[in-house]
Amino acid sequence: MSATYLFDLERDDNGTFLATCPAFPEITTFVDDVGDLFLIGLGAIEEAIAARIARGEDIPKSASPSEIKTCFVAGDGGSARAWVKLPHQTTLKVMLYGLIRSEGLTRAELARRLDWNRESVDRLFRLDHSTRLSQFDAAFRELGQDIEVSLVPVRPTRDAAPAAPQKAVGTV
Repeated sequence: MSATYLFDLERDDNGTFLATCPAFPEITTFVDDVGDLFLIGLGAIEEAIAARIARGEDIPKSASPSEIKTCFVAGDGGSARAWVKLPHQTTLKVMLYGLIRSEGLTRAELARRLDWNRESVDRLFRLDHSTRLSQFDAAFRELGQDIEVSLVPVRPTRDAAPAAPQKAVGTV
């Protein structure tokens, strides 16, 4: 369910990586290590999304599963392609934003339909605001949509073995 975006990384002459995101041409950042991308890249993507929402611009589509499979780290450490997965809250905000844009609705119209004040609706689109799932449910339902949640196995990284199943311990 979460949106995922790809980053291209190129080793710089000072040992850092130049990180760019093809889906968001406005994103260019540096990371010391490929592992740093997940935090720094996420912050850059969320800033770009917030700016695009504020300007009323489209949000790029998430990478497809086949595109995500193209991610690699070169053996020489010179280049890499990695992915950054958005938190579910951010993904829901992006999906809701895309839905009202595709239907030609304004936030004011959504507020009228929900019988909410305008500030409550605006918070649905603010990435720095934690929105309750019940609010997302109400907004999506008003727009004729429902949220479905599913669990998928975590894809282990090359360096990590899958975790053994944990047995619950406790008293009843």
